[in-house]
Amino acid sequence: MQHPDLDAALQATTASLRNEPVQARSAARLTRLLDSAAEVIDEIGYERLTTAMVAERAGASIGTVYRYFPDRIAVLQSLSIRFLGEFIDEVRAELQTDGIDTWESAIDHVIDTAVSWFSTKPGFRSLRFGDVIDVRPREGERTNIAVVAAVVAEALSDRFDLADEELPLRIEVVLQVVDSLLARAFAFDASGDERVITEARAAAHAYLSSATAA
Repeated sequence: MQHPDLDAALQATTASLRNEPVQARSAARLTRLLDSAAEVIDEIGYERLTTAMVAERAGASIGTVYRYFPDRIAVLQSLSIRFLGEFIDEVRAELQTDGIDTWESAIDHVIDTAVSWFSTKPGFRSLRFGDVIDVRPREGERTNIAVVAAVVAEALSDRFDLADEELPLRIEVVLQVVDSLLARAFAFDASGDERVITEARAAAHAYLSSATAA
């Protein structure tokens, strides 16, 4: 089941595309453009990405890029929303598996997924869920990391019968902290600094233990 906040994010991104792909060929072309953008971002960071770089990497004309994206920001937003949807699907599936018997182990699974993405998913280490593009969302909108937090909180509530209205906010705080620490862990080491990753786990557990005990 799609999460309503993810639906809203997807709709906003679709609205920014010049032509929403409806044919298989168009969808494949759009996928190739986003894959190419991710590859370039993986090499030089999202800040230096240009539409010309996307076209060159994809083996397409600049006109093809502009057929779908009005500018480089639309490319970045579309890629970040793809990351968002795929990450949510993976985390939701992980949280439904056997062997998760505490919220601590559930949070560890979320962190494990994030660590895996930082180390293996092209472009994710730099762009993540796209909140780095604009840290000031418009009033009434959620950051993309808050959308992930809402999905995780819902899964935890269902699995462990948690009745905590503040859980989505608390999970968002945890994910913000973990995101920042993982960015530091992978800043100079493509495989991740295990010391910082360990501290990220400890910080997540300590904060949630304190918050749930309050």
